[in-house]
Amino acid sequence: MLAFLSKNIGTIIVLLIVIAVVAVVVVKMVRDKKSGKSSCGCDCGNCQECGHCK
Repeated sequence: MLAFLSKNIGTIIVLLIVIAVVAVVVVKMVRDKKSGKSSCGCDCGNCQECGHCK
């Protein structure tokens, strides 16, 4: 097991960084969705094209 970890430590570190970045993006998207922000970056409540965003 130690041999596997020592041979693949670079890959494991990169994988952990990628997982952390994806988790941060997902959390941000969920918070934005709960606060009423749309994926286009605008506040749909004040948008003239509100019906077309979905």
